[in-house]
Amino acid sequence: MLDGSDESNPLAIPPLNTGRIEQGERTFRLSVTAGEKEFVPGTASQTIGIEAPYLGPTLDMRRGERVRFHIDNELSEDVTLHWHGFELPAAADGGPHQVIRPGERWSPSYEVRQRASLYWCHSHVHGRSGPQVYAGLAAPIYVRDEEEERLDLPSEYGVDDIPVIVQDRIIDGSGRILYPLNMHTRMMGVQGDAVYVNGTRNALFETRTGQVRLRILNGSNARFYDFALEGNRSMQLVASDGGLLASPHSVRSLMLAPGERAQVVIDLSDGRPLRLVARSPRNAMGMMGGRRRGMMGRREDRGGDVVPILDLRPTGSFKATRLPAQLAPLPAPDPSLAVRRRRFVLDMGMMGRRMSINGASMDMNVVNARIPVGQWEIWEIVNASMMAHPFHIHNVQFRVLDRDGKAPPPLETGFKDTVIVNSREQVRLLLRFEEHTDPDLPYMYHCHILEHEDAGMMGQFVVV
Repeated sequence: MLDGSDESNPLAIPPLNTGRIEQGERTFRLSVTAGEKEFVPGTASQTIGIEAPYLGPTLDMRRGERVRFHIDNELSEDVTLHWHGFELPAAADGGPHQVIRPGERWSPSYEVRQRASLYWCHSHVHGRSGPQVYAGLAAPIYVRDEEEERLDLPSEYGVDDIPVIVQDRIIDGSGRILYPLNMHTRMMGVQGDAVYVNGTRNALFETRTGQVRLRILNGSNARFYDFALEGNRSMQLVASDGGLLASPHSVRSLMLAPGERAQVVIDLSDGRPLRLVARSPRNAMGMMGGRRRGMMGRREDRGGDVVPILDLRPTGSFKATRLPAQLAPLPAPDPSLAVRRRRFVLDMGMMGRRMSINGASMDMNVVNARIPVGQWEIWEIVNASMMAHPFHIHNVQFRVLDRDGKAPPPLETGFKDTVIVNSREQVRLLLRFEEHTDPDLPYMYHCHILEHEDAGMMGQFVVV
């Protein structure tokens, strides 16, 4: 497998945390703590976790209910916890303005408004998101609702419904993870030579069911992944960032940038093991053309190395089942609704020395846009740089209208909160902020390559 090792390890499944109902709210009590993890057996690395040495539990909640968190910072540095993909008040967003100081507690509360899907929470401290997420400060979130539960989709957590948090890490000569921040990694983002799923290297999942639903999160700081099944087998794509698509799409590959999620159903009814693999595409690695060093240290010209992500091994014989032909009502986005257009130009400057949006780097004291609540808008995201950027917007699930005038691929036909914008490309989004006005506290829009975000490719807006 990866790095020449054939040894496989059972996939770690994050524990499911459903919180407790207290005074009519689903309440989660969480501590952010320092920990240790052996990324290489026998050698411990310093990490950060949520109720765990590394990463955190899967937080389980329902659409329509009110949730409250009591988050204690037990570190010696500031942290935040951003609810990625959620529509919620700015004061509860967990962005760079909601800092939790060492020894302090933050207790946000909000109504869960999103459709059922996979979301996540992670650090968003300005200038420190990259190293903190890299050290493990993140966790998956399951939102459930009746719309999804009416469908016959795999839904038993840890049995046929599996979170797949994909991260890459640099392992130094001593076997510890390394976070090198220099001119090169600021420009390209920190990209590792070893891949982990839920913190597991060379991950193996033994399944007792004929269908498995994988909820895939690209939790890496900077690396893009083009996922596929070995043998050119097809997967059934059923959901994107913001929930179910209108119908399943049979796909043979799936591109995800940092922050993006997708859900696929894989058929194992023939009893044969399958391997989920990924290629790291060239256009996400920096300057177009030329040769570069691949994920496994080899020199290569095109497309990147194919690396193992997750082995799936059936442990019985199963009856083939079919997915529903229709998943969710999902009307096509209507650009005629928009009353305002905004343009956002992403740029890096020479050699990545000035990360900016519309010529300005992130300034905590500057609000870059004031957006009327309930107003349909078209946002034009333009990439003026020579590398691809995942563009993320807080407090909204948007629809992708087109890419340079062309219809979006299947993954982008549903609701999204993060979208890839390739070099020299324009992507148009249709969106509106339905509620949660606050003239003083802003939300963020930014590149989700965390080193770019930390270096200033981020702006602020308020909903009024």
